[in-house]
Amino acid sequence: MTRAFSLLPLLAGFVLSGCAGLGTLNKAATPSDLYSLTPKSTFSSSLPRVSQQIVVEVPTATAAVDTDQIAVMPNPLQVQYLPGVRWVDRAPLIIQSLMIESFENSGRVGAVGRSTVGLRSDYTVVTDIREFQARLPNNLPDGDAAQSALEVHVRLNIKIIDDFSDHIVASSSFEKLRVASSDEMMDIANAFDGALGSAMRDAVEWSIRKIHTHASRNPRPSIQ
Repeated sequence: MTRAFSLLPLLAGFVLSGCAGLGTLNKAATPSDLYSLTPKSTFSSSLPRVSQQIVVEVPTATAAVDTDQIAVMPNPLQVQYLPGVRWVDRAPLIIQSLMIESFENSGRVGAVGRSTVGLRSDYTVVTDIREFQARLPNNLPDGDAAQSALEVHVRLNIKIIDDFSDHIVASSSFEKLRVASSDEMMDIANAFDGALGSAMRDAVEWSIRKIHTHASRNPRPSIQ
C-alpha cells in the first residue's frame, strides 16, 4: 500500500524550529505503509562469464541504517526517521537479497547465494553500507527548506574475498545520489530505488569483472 502525503513541509518545520523533530512524531505514529526496493535486471553485454561460486554476506551498517525505518538527515549531524512508513525489512537484509537477485539476473555467474544456506564459495562479496538515507540539500536558505525535494544518498563499499587464500583481492566504493521528484513518499521511495539500483548495477558488474580477472590469473578447480 502507498499513501500520498507531503513530507518536506513537515521536515522543514522541524529543521527551522529546532524542536524534537521527526523522532517525536515517529513514536506517536502507527506504521501503516511498507515500501520495498527492486533488483537490477539489465547489465552490460560485455560482462564475462564466471563459473566460480559466490556468497553475498549480510552487509554491515551503522545502527542508524540497520533498521526497517526510513532514515532522513535534516542536517549533517542528525539522523531521524520518516513517520508512519517502513521498509519491508531491515535495510542490510533488503540489500543482501537484492544483490543476490542482481547477480542472478546478470546471467554471468555460476552460482550465488547466502552463506547461511551452506554454499561452499570460491569468492565472498562483503558489503558495508556507508550511506542509505534521504537528506535535505546542503546550503539551503531557511525560506527554501519547505520547497526543496529530498536527495537520496546511497554509498556501498564492496570487498571481494578469495575464500581459498582468505585474502581481499579487490575493494571499491559505489556512490549514487537521486533527487525525489516530489515530497510524497512514493517519489522518495522511487529515488531510493534509483540510487540503490544504480549503485548495485555498478557493484555487480565490477565484482564479476574482478572475480573473472582474479580467477583467470589464479586457476584452481572450483569447489564442488
